Amino acid sequence: MTGPLRERDGATALLVAETERARSGSGGLVLLRGATGTGRTAVLESAVRHAADRGLRVLRARCSPEDTGMPFATVLQLLGPVPDFPDLAPGLHDRGSAARLWRLLLSYAAEGPLLVAVDDVHLADAPSRRWLREAVRRVDRLPVLLVAGERSQYDIDPGPTGLAQSLPPSLVRAHTLDPLGDEAAAGLVRAAFPAAGPPWTAEAVRAGAGSPMLLHALLDDLRSHPRTGRPAPDGVPPLPETCAALYPGSYPAAVSWWLNSAGPATADVARCLAALEQAWSDDEAAATAEGPPPEPAPGQGPDHTPGHGHGYALDHGPGRARGHSADFAGLLATAAGADPARVDGWLTAMTRIGMLRHDTAGRPRWAHPLLRDAVLTGWPTSRREAAHRAAAETMLNRGERVEAIARHLLRTPAVPLPWALRVLRDAATVAVHDARPRDAAAYLRRALAEPLADDRRQRLLTELGSLEYASADAAAAIARLAEAQHLPAEPRDRVRAAVALGTALAGRGEIRTALDVMRRTEGRLDGHPGLTRTVQTATALLSDMDLAARQEIYGRLFETDGHSPELVGTAGQILLVRYAATAGLISAGEAMTRVRALLAQPADPLAEPFLLGTAAAVAQWADELDEADRLVDRGLAEQHPALLHPMQHALLNTRADIAAARGHHTALLGAAGDTTGPRSRPWPTNRDAHALMALVHTGRAEEAARLAHAFDLSRAPESWELNRFLYARGVQRAAAGDHAGAVHDFLECGRRQAAREVVSPVVTPWRTAAAESRLALGGGQEALDLAAEELRLAQAWNTPRTVGRALRVLGSATGGRRGLKLAGEAVDILREAPADTGTELVEALLAQGRQLLAAGERGRARDRLREAADLAERRGEVRLFTQAGLALREGGARGSLTATGSGALTGSERRIAELAAAGRTNTEIADLLHLARRTVETHLTSTYRKLGIRRRTELPAALTRSGSESRPVCAGPAPD
Repeated sequence: MTGPLRERDGATALLVAETERARSGSGGLVLLRGATGTGRTAVLESAVRHAADRGLRVLRARCSPEDTGMPFATVLQLLGPVPDFPDLAPGLHDRGSAARLWRLLLSYAAEGPLLVAVDDVHLADAPSRRWLREAVRRVDRLPVLLVAGERSQYDIDPGPTGLAQSLPPSLVRAHTLDPLGDEAAAGLVRAAFPAAGPPWTAEAVRAGAGSPMLLHALLDDLRSHPRTGRPAPDGVPPLPETCAALYPGSYPAAVSWWLNSAGPATADVARCLAALEQAWSDDEAAATAEGPPPEPAPGQGPDHTPGHGHGYALDHGPGRARGHSADFAGLLATAAGADPARVDGWLTAMTRIGMLRHDTAGRPRWAHPLLRDAVLTGWPTSRREAAHRAAAETMLNRGERVEAIARHLLRTPAVPLPWALRVLRDAATVAVHDARPRDAAAYLRRALAEPLADDRRQRLLTELGSLEYASADAAAAIARLAEAQHLPAEPRDRVRAAVALGTALAGRGEIRTALDVMRRTEGRLDGHPGLTRTVQTATALLSDMDLAARQEIYGRLFETDGHSPELVGTAGQILLVRYAATAGLISAGEAMTRVRALLAQPADPLAEPFLLGTAAAVAQWADELDEADRLVDRGLAEQHPALLHPMQHALLNTRADIAAARGHHTALLGAAGDTTGPRSRPWPTNRDAHALMALVHTGRAEEAARLAHAFDLSRAPESWELNRFLYARGVQRAAAGDHAGAVHDFLECGRRQAAREVVSPVVTPWRTAAAESRLALGGGQEALDLAAEELRLAQAWNTPRTVGRALRVLGSATGGRRGLKLAGEAVDILREAPADTGTELVEALLAQGRQLLAAGERGRARDRLREAADLAERRGEVRLFTQAGLALREGGARGSLTATGSGALTGSERRIAELAAAGRTNTEIADLLHLARRTVETHLTSTYRKLGIRRRTELPAALTRSGSESRPVCAGPAPD
């Protein structure tokens, strides 16, 4: 151990005083006690140097375990054979030998004061210890100072009797070396690495655990650390969590020495604690990785245990705090095969000296992950596994949390007992409930190692594949599900596996393979008509991504439904309702009548998701938004949480469609996540399309432009979601003034939808959107034809939203008194609509206002435009609010309309505001974004105005306000 002594002033002062007493002829014993690594040897070395400087003769010995079997080995090391005493030789052990050794010591003392220094006296042989005790009783009248370093640490196996135990207290000056305090340890760290910041220093102090030996060893390793990759600019190497990253390995060697000094029983307990702590860490990471768990179902509190006699708690929290209790000591003792009482005492002692620290749950942990890893280094895998198995079984018997038990089983090989499989399955259930598919998949992967019958293995593989797909590991998921397909199973389980596999394949764009899987499964279901119908329904749904297959499958469904509707089933029939709705063959009222009738009929549980998901989509198109909401909630609640199913994605899409219909832009953007970062998949989804349109509506033009061009659509597989994104990109381009590009996107969307026989405007009203862009480009007749065709189709479906939109655009394309009348009809229809048609109503009011201005009716025009502005303000429609303000100014209104709120910020303003809210100075922001400082100041000034704040400290709260507060407001009167 190197480096200066710290917090050892008391020991130094005692040794200086006792040295002076010895020089004056009055000797004694100074006993330096302390745990391994607290610096006994360093203090002893300091005493030796001081005594030599003061003229004392120094006799030294360092005891070791190898000497314990050799009588007088320590004393002989101190005194050594000399010519005057030729009869002294190793192996002597009688009282005569002790007397001759004493005479030798007296002869040295006669020549001058002596310092007799014995390091690690607890390792001395028994005759030497007896000799030293006798010497202490006699040196009080001699110029002899005995200084001994003795390990005093609580171990599982009690150590030998201490040197001073049978000596009168008046003859002994005992001093205990306490662990280093954090301040002293931090001083050592800063001396070694002057550029280290407070967090790094605190981490190093924790890894040192109050032990000068460990801290010096760690600093030595870090000083010689071979830097790989980019070196730290301040010369401070990263502090690793594993010893493998340390070089040359002084730290793990020091920890190994510490464990060896404590004995095999203590080392086993220490390593078992480290192993158990790894499982705790995994458990806590699982509990916090995805945020708080959902609320428990009615009647189920957080500790609810189903009545199936498992004997453990199926709760969803990070665990009950047992702390440093007898219960935990018992668990650790069981895992290590040790005495619980001794383990409890050891935990207390290790916490006292700083090796262990309590976590927030009150459990003792190693002071730092690096220390924990060093403790585990070199421990055989078989011993670790045995400790985890023992811990799991003990926790099971105590009724601990199921995931806490399962975390230990993850680190064991197969436990061929029924309880192990039960624990892993139930732990997976809890993880699925808490929306942690990766953790659930880990439990099921481990469950597959247990002895399993084929049918149970098949079900496990189906669930595991589904969870791996949810964890974004599609390749592994497909392999698992394909394996499940080839195992013997009940027909219902085969269908579940086929639906999951088909969904996974379709999600990767392998639609033909997915359809082949469904056809093969259907061919193996003779005698099971209900299951056959379910597979046919799933096949029809998956065929939406392949035009030829879709036409063939729906043609067959229509044909079968025409002569034998019972062979199609309720789920198949509702798909036909959906098809007819999008093909413009039925009205919304007729569609909902059929949907409600089908929902009232009994359905097979496997077919129920298809029924509910499709019904929810049709209800949303029909503007029955509350009913659609209920159907989505019911459909999601009835989904098996651990089974991949195409309607899960469909229901979430419908939920997004409902939010868009209601103008809930903030919710849509929240569900989409970071709209500026890299995308998780190479092609866009329906939720990406909604996010893009929400960005346009809320005036975030720069973000919308980035999202619009985030995908290479030429590589995207055919799907209705691609068509929806094409429509959304057209909306973005039109809002940005690129009407030619917008027309291209809208017409391409229409071409693709027509190829799918989707002609109704209920999904993508591309005709009216293209007509508006054509009008902006000056193309009157083509715009008129598109708008007229959409009105015809909208009237066939006959909902206020579709009809109102078509009338509005047709009115703009028609112009004149006829156009003004059509615009008025659009406003009247949308105002009286039972569903929320706010966005469409704002656009209709804008269109009517503009046409009234063109007709010279400026007063009426301003009324409509103010109404549009007010409604846009309340809904957070920044783009439409801005358009209303421009139209009002064109109509001669005085005053201004200013967009405010976080939704009104430009992309640059938002980026700068977020950096400022995070504590960056204007200069730092300018450097980071490569801007002039004046530009940063200008953007912040604008941001403060829009957010209605005056100080930089108000930025964080203002930026996180709900989107409902981020809306345009009037900044001044607009009188006639």
